[in-house]
Amino acid sequence: MNKTFGVKLTGTGSYLPEKILTNSDLEKIVETSDEWITERTGIKERRIADKGIATSDLAAEAAKRAIADAKIDPNEIDLIIVATVTPDMIFPSTACLVQKKIGLKKAACFDIEAACTGFIYGLACARGMLSAGDFNTCLLIGAETLSRVTDWQDRNTCVLFGDGAGAAILKRTEEESDILAIHLDADGTYSKILEIPAGGSMTPASEETVKNRMHFMKMDGKEVFKLAVIKMMKAAQKALEKCHKKPEDLAFLIPHQANMRIINALIERMKLPKEKVYINLDRYGNISAATTIIALDEIRKQNKLKPGDIVELVAFGGGLTWGAAVIRVSQV
Repeated sequence: MNKTFGVKLTGTGSYLPEKILTNSDLEKIVETSDEWITERTGIKERRIADKGIATSDLAAEAAKRAIADAKIDPNEIDLIIVATVTPDMIFPSTACLVQKKIGLKKAACFDIEAACTGFIYGLACARGMLSAGDFNTCLLIGAETLSRVTDWQDRNTCVLFGDGAGAAILKRTEEESDILAIHLDADGTYSKILEIPAGGSMTPASEETVKNRMHFMKMDGKEVFKLAVIKMMKAAQKALEKCHKKPEDLAFLIPHQANMRIINALIERMKLPKEKVYINLDRYGNISAATTIIALDEIRKQNKLKPGDIVELVAFGGGLTWGAAVIRVSQV
């Protein structure tokens, strides 16, 4: 029988573009107001990548910071996974482009696309491949340039999204695993409520698709809100049950940063004190696959954790996908 290994989280890093787009700035672009945005979303500002900066550029910077935090030789990395819905191009994978930018030669590389749940799906992939003994060190990245697929004429969606990247170094170990449990789920029957309609094989790019603004995100906000609260709650519960933990065992809950009303509803249902729920939504908005790992990196760098603390990441996104991961932080 093959031996199963554990997985250690040995480092994290994040990178946010310097450019800040405030609610006041958006008032000059579409018919909206700081009060309207803040009341409905909790967002005050978001980061926007400069022209010419791609998802792989943000990902590479976050990767370098995670490598430095883990204090490893970059050449130890033999697996790179990038979770994103805004790849540099259809192919090659953004992971391959990150590999090139950070100067690695021997890593296997691929992208995954699970929208805002992407980093948690990536954790499941990395855990499986490391624990099987096929790889030793994984660079797992969540990175997005959502500003590239945001319709800046749509007042309901353009206020929500931002750009950024977060990365984690995961290592195979014979010791106890830092990843205690993961729960993943999806329901494709809801695929139409959050999508980019054109640009794939079903509706290839054409003059008509560009004219009709079909290469930008489309969202049924009310339906997404209703489902997000239910699905994230169930995912959080199931992941905790898998490792025999309860909400009160958590040092922090790190929810997907989509909307403050969704987060508040989740806090209420899980009966958690607000000081145990990490929020950076007001500063960054929704960065899809990058949200949970950026938040985890910030918590670690702000010395909010001690060795042995347990955190739970939970997210929900287009697909629809949702999931949660319970992690013991053995290194801070």
